Amino acid sequence: MGCLWASLSLLVPGRAAEALSAGPFAAQFPLTLGGGWRIEAGGPLMSYQVQGPVAAWTFSPILAYRQDPETDTEEFDFAYPLLTYHRFGTEYRCQLFQLFSLSGGRNQRDQTARQLTLFPFYFQQRSVNPEENYTAVLPFYGHLRHRLFRDDIRFVLLPLYVQTRNKDILTDNYLLPFIHVRHGDALRGWQVWPLIGHEHKGITTLTNGFNEVQTVGGHDKFFALWPLFFNQHTGIGTDNPEHTQILLPFYSLQRSPHRDSTTWLWPFFTLTDDRERKYREWDSPWPLIVFARGEGKTANRVWPLFSQARAGGHETAFYLWPLYRSTHLRAAPLDRERVRILFYLYSHLTESNTVTGTVLRRTDLWPLYTAHLDHDGLERHQFLALLEPFVPNNRAIARSYSSLWDLWHWENNPRTGASSQALLWNLYRRERTPDTRKCSLLFGLFQYQSTPRGRRWRLFYLPVAHAAPAVRAHRDAPS
Repeated sequence: MGCLWASLSLLVPGRAAEALSAGPFAAQFPLTLGGGWRIEAGGPLMSYQVQGPVAAWTFSPILAYRQDPETDTEEFDFAYPLLTYHRFGTEYRCQLFQLFSLSGGRNQRDQTARQLTLFPFYFQQRSVNPEENYTAVLPFYGHLRHRLFRDDIRFVLLPLYVQTRNKDILTDNYLLPFIHVRHGDALRGWQVWPLIGHEHKGITTLTNGFNEVQTVGGHDKFFALWPLFFNQHTGIGTDNPEHTQILLPFYSLQRSPHRDSTTWLWPFFTLTDDRERKYREWDSPWPLIVFARGEGKTANRVWPLFSQARAGGHETAFYLWPLYRSTHLRAAPLDRERVRILFYLYSHLTESNTVTGTVLRRTDLWPLYTAHLDHDGLERHQFLALLEPFVPNNRAIARSYSSLWDLWHWENNPRTGASSQALLWNLYRRERTPDTRKCSLLFGLFQYQSTPRGRRWRLFYLPVAHAAPAVRAHRDAPS
Protein backbone atom coordinates (compact mmCIF):
# COMPACT_ATOMS: atom_id res chain seq x y z
CA MET A 1 0.00 0.00 0.00
CA GLY A 2 2.81 2.40 0.84
CA CYS A 3 4.41 1.76 -2.57
CA LEU A 4 1.10 2.50 -4.29
CA TRP A 5 0.76 5.89 -2.67
CA ALA A 6 4.42 6.66 -3.18
CA SER A 7 3.82 6.08 -6.89
CA LEU A 8 0.71 8.25 -6.92
CA SER A 9 2.56 11.00 -5.08
CA LEU A 10 4.94 11.30 -8.06
CA LEU A 11 1.98 12.60 -10.06
CA VAL A 12 1.70 15.70 -7.87
CA PRO A 13 2.47 18.61 -10.20
CA GLY A 14 4.26 21.75 -9.44
CA ARG A 15 1.45 23.97 -10.79
CA ALA A 16 -2.32 23.72 -10.59
CA ALA A 17 -2.59 24.13 -14.37
CA GLU A 18 -0.99 20.74 -14.90
CA ALA A 19 -3.08 18.83 -12.35
CA LEU A 20 -4.66 15.55 -13.46
CA SER A 21 -8.46 15.55 -13.95
CA ALA A 22 -9.98 12.15 -14.65
CA GLY A 23 -13.02 12.39 -12.41
CA PRO A 24 -13.67 9.51 -9.99
CA PHE A 25 -11.01 7.43 -11.74
CA ALA A 26 -8.13 9.68 -10.70
CA ALA A 27 -7.83 13.35 -9.78
CA GLN A 28 -5.24 15.57 -8.19
CA PHE A 29 -5.80 19.12 -7.08
CA PRO A 30 -4.60 21.77 -4.61
CA LEU A 31 -6.18 21.88 -1.15
CA THR A 32 -8.59 24.77 -0.88
CA LEU A 33 -8.48 25.06 2.92
CA GLY A 34 -4.71 24.82 3.27
CA GLY A 35 -1.49 24.73 1.32
CA GLY A 36 -0.82 21.33 -0.22
CA TRP A 37 -2.10 18.76 -2.68
CA ARG A 38 -4.50 15.82 -2.67
CA ILE A 39 -4.78 12.81 -4.98
CA GLU A 40 -7.98 10.76 -5.17
CA ALA A 41 -8.43 7.49 -7.08
CA GLY A 42 -11.21 4.96 -7.38
CA GLY A 43 -13.92 7.43 -6.43
CA PRO A 44 -14.16 7.57 -2.61
CA LEU A 45 -11.82 4.64 -1.98
CA MET A 46 -8.24 5.92 -2.18
CA SER A 47 -6.58 9.23 -1.39
CA TYR A 48 -3.14 10.65 -0.75
CA GLN A 49 -2.66 14.11 0.74
CA VAL A 50 0.27 16.36 1.61
CA GLN A 51 -0.33 19.54 3.59
CA GLY A 52 2.89 21.19 4.69
CA PRO A 53 4.86 18.56 6.64
CA VAL A 54 1.72 16.42 7.20
CA ALA A 55 1.18 13.41 4.92
CA ALA A 56 -1.89 11.15 4.98
CA TRP A 57 -3.33 8.33 2.89
CA THR A 58 -6.53 6.29 3.05
CA PHE A 59 -8.05 3.18 1.58
CA SER A 60 -11.59 3.81 2.79
CA PRO A 61 -13.06 2.47 4.93
CA ILE A 62 -10.37 -0.11 5.81
CA LEU A 63 -7.05 1.69 6.17
CA ALA A 64 -6.04 5.23 7.10
CA TYR A 65 -2.66 6.70 8.04
CA ARG A 66 -1.48 10.19 9.03
CA GLN A 67 2.01 11.43 9.96
CA ASP A 68 3.11 14.84 11.22
CA PRO A 69 6.91 15.16 11.63
CA GLU A 70 6.62 18.59 13.28
CA THR A 71 4.67 17.26 16.25
CA ASP A 72 6.23 13.77 15.94
CA THR A 73 2.83 12.06 15.75
CA GLU A 74 1.46 9.08 13.84
CA GLU A 75 -2.10 7.77 13.51
CA PHE A 76 -3.11 4.47 11.89
CA ASP A 77 -6.63 3.07 11.74
CA PHE A 78 -7.83 -0.30 10.48
CA ALA A 79 -11.61 -0.42 10.10
CA TYR A 80 -11.92 2.33 12.73
CA PRO A 81 -12.67 1.91 15.60
CA LEU A 82 -11.76 -1.78 15.37
CA LEU A 83 -7.97 -1.34 15.39
CA THR A 84 -6.11 1.93 16.02
CA TYR A 85 -2.52 2.93 16.64
CA HIS A 86 -1.59 6.42 17.84
CA ARG A 87 1.88 7.70 18.71
CA PHE A 88 2.92 11.06 20.13
CA GLY A 89 6.67 11.26 20.59
CA THR A 90 7.66 8.31 22.75
CA GLU A 91 4.09 7.66 23.89
CA TYR A 92 2.02 5.16 21.94
CA ARG A 93 -1.21 3.19 22.19
CA CYS A 94 -2.47 0.32 20.05
CA GLN A 95 -5.94 -1.10 20.74
CA LEU A 96 -8.22 -3.71 19.24
CA PHE A 97 -11.81 -2.57 19.83
CA GLN A 98 -10.88 -1.41 23.36
CA LEU A 99 -10.53 -5.05 24.45
CA PHE A 100 -6.86 -5.70 23.68
CA SER A 101 -4.43 -2.80 24.00
CA LEU A 102 -0.71 -2.08 24.15
CA SER A 103 0.56 1.29 25.33
CA GLY A 104 3.78 2.82 26.53
CA GLY A 105 5.86 5.94 27.02
CA ARG A 106 6.43 8.34 29.87
CA ASN A 107 3.56 8.58 32.37
CA GLN A 108 2.42 11.50 34.56
CA ARG A 109 5.18 10.66 37.03
CA ASP A 110 7.77 11.06 34.24
CA GLN A 111 8.60 7.36 34.24
CA THR A 112 8.76 5.06 31.23
CA ALA A 113 6.18 2.30 31.41
CA ARG A 114 4.55 -0.28 29.10
CA GLN A 115 1.01 -1.56 29.58
CA LEU A 116 -0.72 -4.66 28.22
CA THR A 117 -4.48 -5.09 28.67
CA LEU A 118 -6.78 -7.92 27.66
CA PHE A 119 -10.01 -6.46 29.00
CA PRO A 120 -11.48 -7.48 31.39
CA PHE A 121 -9.27 -10.47 32.23
CA TYR A 122 -5.60 -9.46 32.16
CA PHE A 123 -3.77 -6.22 33.10
CA GLN A 124 -0.01 -5.76 33.12
CA GLN A 125 2.47 -2.90 33.45
CA ARG A 126 6.27 -2.91 33.34
CA SER A 127 8.22 0.21 34.28
CA VAL A 128 11.79 1.33 34.87
CA ASN A 129 10.61 1.82 38.45
CA PRO A 130 9.92 -1.68 39.86
CA GLU A 131 7.42 -0.19 42.32
CA GLU A 132 5.17 0.69 39.37
CA ASN A 133 5.07 -2.90 38.03
CA TYR A 134 1.82 -4.84 38.38
CA THR A 135 -0.01 -7.89 37.04
CA ALA A 136 -3.68 -8.75 37.44
CA VAL A 137 -5.57 -11.84 36.26
CA LEU A 138 -9.28 -11.44 36.89
CA PRO A 139 -10.99 -12.80 38.88
CA PHE A 140 -8.20 -14.81 40.56
CA TYR A 141 -5.47 -12.52 41.83
CA GLY A 142 -3.88 -9.24 40.96
CA HIS A 143 -2.47 -5.81 41.65
CA LEU A 144 -3.18 -2.57 39.75
CA ARG A 145 -1.70 0.90 40.11
CA HIS A 146 -3.28 4.18 39.00
CA ARG A 147 -6.22 2.48 37.30
CA LEU A 148 -9.99 2.82 37.72
CA PHE A 149 -9.60 6.15 39.58
CA ARG A 150 -7.58 4.51 42.36
CA ASP A 151 -3.91 4.81 43.27
CA ASP A 152 -3.64 1.12 44.17
CA ILE A 153 -5.92 -1.95 43.82
CA ARG A 154 -5.26 -5.47 45.13
CA PHE A 155 -7.69 -8.38 44.93
CA VAL A 156 -7.98 -12.11 45.58
CA LEU A 157 -10.82 -14.13 44.06
CA LEU A 158 -12.75 -11.03 43.04
CA PRO A 159 -15.28 -10.09 44.47
CA LEU A 160 -14.31 -12.09 47.57
CA TYR A 161 -11.61 -9.59 48.63
CA VAL A 162 -10.57 -6.25 47.13
CA GLN A 163 -8.34 -3.61 48.72
CA THR A 164 -8.19 -0.12 47.22
CA ARG A 165 -6.16 2.94 48.12
CA ASN A 166 -6.86 6.49 47.02
CA LYS A 167 -4.34 8.94 48.51
CA ASP A 168 -4.42 8.18 52.26
CA ILE A 169 -7.76 6.30 52.30
CA LEU A 170 -7.48 2.50 52.43
CA THR A 171 -10.62 0.39 51.89
CA ASP A 172 -10.87 -3.37 52.45
CA ASN A 173 -13.86 -4.86 50.60
CA TYR A 174 -15.29 -8.29 51.36
CA LEU A 175 -17.83 -9.67 48.91
CA LEU A 176 -17.66 -6.40 46.96
CA PRO A 177 -19.74 -4.20 47.19
CA PHE A 178 -21.52 -5.51 50.28
CA ILE A 179 -19.00 -5.27 53.13
CA HIS A 180 -16.10 -2.88 53.58
CA VAL A 181 -13.87 -1.40 56.27
CA ARG A 182 -12.20 1.96 55.54
CA HIS A 183 -9.54 3.99 57.32
CA GLY A 184 -7.27 6.92 56.56
CA ASP A 185 -6.05 10.22 57.98
CA ALA A 186 -8.49 10.82 60.88
CA LEU A 187 -11.01 8.60 59.06
CA ARG A 188 -12.76 5.40 60.11
CA GLY A 189 -15.72 3.73 58.47
CA TRP A 190 -17.54 0.46 57.77
CA GLN A 191 -20.65 -0.80 55.98
CA VAL A 192 -22.77 -3.91 55.52
CA TRP A 193 -24.61 -2.81 52.40
CA PRO A 194 -27.53 -2.30 52.01
CA LEU A 195 -28.35 -2.82 55.69
CA ILE A 196 -26.23 -0.32 57.61
CA GLY A 197 -23.05 1.77 57.37
CA HIS A 198 -21.14 4.50 59.22
CA GLU A 199 -18.10 6.67 58.47
CA HIS A 200 -16.43 9.42 60.51
CA LYS A 201 -13.63 11.78 59.53
CA GLY A 202 -12.08 14.34 61.83
CA ILE A 203 -10.90 17.82 60.94
CA THR A 204 -7.43 17.82 59.31
CA THR A 205 -5.12 20.34 57.64
CA LEU A 206 -2.92 20.36 54.55
CA THR A 207 -0.33 22.68 53.03
CA ASN A 208 -1.12 23.85 49.50
CA GLY A 209 1.25 24.76 46.70
CA PHE A 210 1.64 28.30 48.07
CA ASN A 211 2.86 26.89 51.40
CA GLU A 212 -0.41 27.90 53.07
CA VAL A 213 -2.10 25.72 55.70
CA GLN A 214 -5.72 24.93 54.82
CA THR A 215 -8.44 23.25 56.86
CA VAL A 216 -9.98 20.08 55.43
CA GLY A 217 -13.48 19.61 56.77
CA GLY A 218 -14.56 16.46 58.55
CA HIS A 219 -17.75 14.46 58.11
CA ASP A 220 -19.99 11.99 59.87
CA LYS A 221 -22.16 9.73 57.68
CA PHE A 222 -24.70 7.04 58.54
CA PHE A 223 -27.17 5.01 56.45
CA ALA A 224 -29.64 2.21 57.16
CA LEU A 225 -31.60 0.14 54.67
CA TRP A 226 -30.02 1.97 51.73
CA PRO A 227 -31.42 4.07 50.09
CA LEU A 228 -34.24 4.61 52.58
CA PHE A 229 -32.43 6.42 55.43
CA PHE A 230 -29.38 8.70 55.47
CA ASN A 231 -28.08 11.07 58.11
CA GLN A 232 -24.84 12.91 57.50
CA HIS A 233 -22.90 15.99 58.55
CA THR A 234 -20.26 17.27 56.11
CA GLY A 235 -17.93 20.26 56.04
CA ILE A 236 -17.39 20.02 59.81
CA GLY A 237 -14.92 22.70 60.90
CA THR A 238 -15.42 24.85 57.77
CA ASP A 239 -17.46 28.02 57.23
CA ASN A 240 -20.24 26.00 55.55
CA PRO A 241 -21.05 22.85 57.56
CA GLU A 242 -23.96 20.94 56.08
CA HIS A 243 -26.52 18.52 57.56
CA THR A 244 -28.47 16.15 55.30
CA GLN A 245 -31.16 13.74 56.44
CA ILE A 246 -33.30 11.50 54.19
CA LEU A 247 -36.12 9.14 55.07
CA LEU A 248 -37.64 7.95 51.79
CA PRO A 249 -40.28 8.45 50.65
CA PHE A 250 -41.43 10.71 53.50
CA TYR A 251 -38.94 13.57 53.57
CA SER A 252 -35.48 14.84 52.71
CA LEU A 253 -33.80 17.89 54.19
CA GLN A 254 -30.54 19.77 53.80
CA ARG A 255 -29.39 22.56 56.10
CA SER A 256 -26.29 24.77 55.85
CA PRO A 257 -25.44 28.47 56.28
CA HIS A 258 -25.50 28.86 52.49
CA ARG A 259 -28.42 26.66 51.44
CA ASP A 260 -31.59 25.04 52.81
CA SER A 261 -33.65 22.46 50.93
CA THR A 262 -36.66 20.41 52.07
CA THR A 263 -38.59 17.68 50.24
CA TRP A 264 -41.89 16.15 51.36
CA LEU A 265 -43.09 12.84 49.90
CA TRP A 266 -39.93 12.59 47.81
CA PRO A 267 -39.64 13.61 45.01
CA PHE A 268 -42.97 15.42 44.77
CA PHE A 269 -42.67 18.65 46.78
CA THR A 270 -39.35 20.45 47.20
CA LEU A 271 -38.49 23.96 48.38
CA THR A 272 -34.91 25.26 48.10
CA ASP A 273 -33.55 28.53 49.47
CA ASP A 274 -30.03 29.15 48.13
CA ARG A 275 -28.73 32.22 49.94
CA GLU A 276 -25.27 32.03 48.41
CA ARG A 277 -26.53 32.13 44.81
CA LYS A 278 -29.58 34.25 45.75
CA TYR A 279 -32.57 32.34 44.44
CA ARG A 280 -35.52 30.24 45.65
CA GLU A 281 -36.80 27.16 43.83
CA TRP A 282 -40.01 25.09 43.95
CA ASP A 283 -40.10 21.57 42.44
CA SER A 284 -43.17 19.36 42.14
CA PRO A 285 -41.77 16.87 41.30
CA TRP A 286 -38.14 17.51 40.39
CA PRO A 287 -37.01 17.57 37.61
CA LEU A 288 -40.36 17.57 35.80
CA ILE A 289 -41.90 20.75 37.22
CA VAL A 290 -39.51 23.48 38.38
CA PHE A 291 -39.97 27.18 39.15
CA ALA A 292 -37.10 29.35 40.41
CA ARG A 293 -36.78 33.07 41.09
CA GLY A 294 -33.81 35.19 42.13
CA GLU A 295 -30.63 36.89 41.00
CA GLY A 296 -28.72 33.62 40.68
CA LYS A 297 -31.35 31.56 38.85
CA THR A 298 -34.65 31.92 37.03
CA ALA A 299 -36.48 28.86 35.73
CA ASN A 300 -39.91 27.81 34.44
CA ARG A 301 -40.19 24.14 33.49
CA VAL A 302 -43.15 21.86 32.84
CA TRP A 303 -41.66 18.79 31.21
CA PRO A 304 -42.09 17.84 28.39
CA LEU A 305 -44.09 20.92 27.34
CA PHE A 306 -41.62 23.76 27.88
CA SER A 307 -38.65 25.03 29.87
CA GLN A 308 -36.82 28.33 30.18
CA ALA A 309 -33.93 28.64 32.65
CA ARG A 310 -31.15 31.12 33.34
CA ALA A 311 -28.29 30.82 35.81
CA GLY A 312 -25.49 33.35 35.56
CA GLY A 313 -24.32 33.40 31.95
CA HIS A 314 -25.97 30.06 31.11
CA GLU A 315 -29.43 29.90 29.50
CA THR A 316 -31.36 26.81 28.41
CA ALA A 317 -34.78 26.23 26.85
CA PHE A 318 -36.87 23.48 25.32
CA TYR A 319 -40.34 23.17 23.82
CA LEU A 320 -42.13 19.85 23.37
CA TRP A 321 -38.95 18.03 24.44
CA PRO A 322 -37.05 16.71 22.52
CA LEU A 323 -38.56 18.57 19.56
CA TYR A 324 -36.70 21.80 20.24
CA ARG A 325 -33.79 22.53 22.59
CA SER A 326 -31.42 25.48 22.90
CA THR A 327 -28.47 26.43 25.12
CA HIS A 328 -26.65 29.74 25.39
CA LEU A 329 -23.42 30.24 27.36
CA ARG A 330 -21.81 33.62 27.97
CA ALA A 331 -18.39 33.31 29.61
CA ALA A 332 -16.15 36.03 28.19
CA PRO A 333 -14.51 35.86 25.78
CA LEU A 334 -16.71 32.88 24.76
CA ASP A 335 -20.29 33.34 23.58
CA ARG A 336 -21.71 29.92 22.58
CA GLU A 337 -25.24 29.19 21.37
CA ARG A 338 -26.65 25.88 20.10
CA VAL A 339 -30.08 24.92 18.78
CA ARG A 340 -31.13 21.28 18.33
CA ILE A 341 -34.27 19.69 16.90
CA LEU A 342 -35.01 16.04 17.69
CA PHE A 343 -31.55 15.45 19.19
CA TYR A 344 -29.29 15.10 16.12
CA LEU A 345 -31.81 15.57 13.31
CA TYR A 346 -30.91 19.27 13.14
CA SER A 347 -28.23 21.17 15.03
CA HIS A 348 -26.83 24.67 14.66
CA LEU A 349 -23.86 25.86 16.75
CA THR A 350 -22.42 29.39 16.92
CA GLU A 351 -19.29 30.25 18.93
CA SER A 352 -18.12 33.86 19.06
CA ASN A 353 -14.94 35.32 20.50
CA THR A 354 -16.05 38.65 21.95
CA VAL A 355 -12.45 39.92 22.07
CA THR A 356 -11.26 39.10 18.54
CA GLY A 357 -14.70 39.21 16.89
CA THR A 358 -14.21 35.87 15.12
CA VAL A 359 -17.09 33.41 14.75
CA LEU A 360 -17.31 29.62 14.45
CA ARG A 361 -20.47 28.05 13.01
CA ARG A 362 -21.53 24.45 12.46
CA THR A 363 -24.82 23.23 11.00
CA ASP A 364 -25.92 19.59 10.72
CA LEU A 365 -29.07 18.15 9.14
CA TRP A 366 -28.82 14.40 9.55
CA PRO A 367 -28.26 12.51 7.29
CA LEU A 368 -28.30 15.05 4.47
CA TYR A 369 -26.01 17.94 5.21
CA THR A 370 -23.19 19.35 7.33
CA ALA A 371 -21.44 22.73 7.15
CA HIS A 372 -18.58 24.22 9.15
CA LEU A 373 -17.05 27.70 9.39
CA ASP A 374 -14.04 28.09 11.70
CA HIS A 375 -12.57 31.15 13.41
CA ASP A 376 -10.14 31.66 10.49
CA GLY A 377 -13.04 31.91 8.04
CA LEU A 378 -12.35 28.53 6.42
CA GLU A 379 -15.71 27.13 5.25
CA ARG A 380 -16.89 23.70 4.10
CA HIS A 381 -20.32 22.37 3.09
CA GLN A 382 -21.06 18.69 2.45
CA PHE A 383 -24.12 16.84 1.14
CA LEU A 384 -24.77 13.54 2.93
CA ALA A 385 -23.36 13.27 6.44
CA LEU A 386 -24.23 9.91 7.98
CA LEU A 387 -21.95 10.02 11.05
CA GLU A 388 -20.59 13.57 11.26
CA PRO A 389 -23.56 15.04 13.23
CA PHE A 390 -23.08 12.42 15.98
CA VAL A 391 -19.29 12.77 16.31
CA PRO A 392 -18.35 16.30 15.18
CA ASN A 393 -14.63 17.04 14.86
CA ASN A 394 -13.76 13.32 14.90
CA ARG A 395 -10.75 13.21 12.59
CA ALA A 396 -10.76 9.40 12.28
CA ILE A 397 -14.38 9.36 11.07
CA ALA A 398 -13.67 12.13 8.56
CA ARG A 399 -10.55 10.38 7.32
CA SER A 400 -11.92 6.83 6.97
CA TYR A 401 -15.62 7.24 6.22
CA SER A 402 -16.70 10.71 5.11
CA SER A 403 -15.42 10.29 1.56
CA LEU A 404 -17.69 7.26 1.06
CA TRP A 405 -20.90 9.33 1.19
CA ASP A 406 -19.52 12.78 0.34
CA LEU A 407 -21.61 13.19 -2.83
CA TRP A 408 -21.03 16.95 -3.07
CA HIS A 409 -18.93 19.45 -1.18
CA TRP A 410 -17.98 23.11 -1.43
CA GLU A 411 -14.98 24.73 0.23
CA ASN A 412 -13.97 28.38 0.54
CA ASN A 413 -10.81 30.03 1.86
CA PRO A 414 -11.24 33.82 2.24
CA ARG A 415 -7.60 34.33 3.16
CA THR A 416 -6.39 33.11 -0.26
CA GLY A 417 -9.57 33.77 -2.23
CA ALA A 418 -9.68 30.10 -3.29
CA SER A 419 -12.85 28.02 -3.53
CA SER A 420 -13.75 24.62 -4.95
CA GLN A 421 -16.66 22.26 -5.33
CA ALA A 422 -16.89 18.61 -6.36
CA LEU A 423 -19.86 16.43 -7.31
CA LEU A 424 -19.89 12.62 -7.31
CA TRP A 425 -16.22 12.16 -6.37
CA ASN A 426 -14.91 14.66 -8.94
CA LEU A 427 -17.17 13.57 -11.80
CA TYR A 428 -17.71 17.33 -11.89
CA ARG A 429 -15.12 19.60 -10.26
CA ARG A 430 -14.70 23.35 -10.26
CA GLU A 431 -11.87 25.42 -8.73
CA ARG A 432 -11.37 29.17 -8.43
CA THR A 433 -8.57 31.44 -7.21
CA PRO A 434 -8.17 35.19 -7.68
CA ASP A 435 -6.20 34.52 -10.91
CA THR A 436 -7.44 31.16 -12.21
CA ARG A 437 -10.61 29.27 -13.05
CA LYS A 438 -10.74 25.54 -13.69
CA CYS A 439 -13.58 23.15 -14.52
CA SER A 440 -13.61 19.39 -15.24
CA LEU A 441 -16.62 17.29 -16.25
CA LEU A 442 -17.29 13.59 -17.02
CA PHE A 443 -13.98 12.00 -15.99
CA GLY A 444 -12.15 15.00 -17.41
CA LEU A 445 -13.54 14.47 -20.93
CA PHE A 446 -14.36 18.17 -20.90
CA GLN A 447 -11.91 20.57 -19.24
CA TYR A 448 -11.70 24.32 -19.10
CA GLN A 449 -8.97 26.48 -17.56
CA SER A 450 -8.39 30.21 -17.36
CA THR A 451 -5.13 31.74 -16.11
CA PRO A 452 -3.33 35.05 -16.58
CA ARG A 453 -1.57 33.33 -19.54
CA GLY A 454 -4.86 32.72 -21.30
CA ARG A 455 -7.73 30.23 -21.59
CA ARG A 456 -7.61 26.56 -22.64
CA TRP A 457 -10.26 23.98 -23.55
CA ARG A 458 -9.74 20.24 -23.71
CA LEU A 459 -12.15 17.66 -25.14
CA PHE A 460 -11.45 13.95 -24.67
CA TYR A 461 -8.12 15.05 -23.08
CA LEU A 462 -7.03 16.75 -26.32
CA PRO A 463 -6.53 20.52 -26.59
CA VAL A 464 -9.16 21.98 -28.89
CA ALA A 465 -8.77 25.70 -28.32
CA HIS A 466 -6.42 28.17 -26.73
CA ALA A 467 -7.02 31.89 -26.29
CA ALA A 468 -4.37 34.40 -25.34
CA PRO A 469 -5.16 36.86 -22.57
CA ALA A 470 -7.10 39.88 -23.72
CA VAL A 471 -5.03 43.06 -24.18
CA ARG A 472 -6.72 46.22 -23.06
CA ALA A 473 -6.35 49.32 -25.18
CA HIS A 474 -5.20 52.44 -23.35
CA ARG A 475 -5.76 56.01 -24.53
CA ASP A 476 -3.12 58.60 -23.82
CA ALA A 477 -4.36 61.38 -21.64
CA PRO A 478 -4.70 64.71 -23.45
CA SER A 479 -1.79 67.03 -22.97
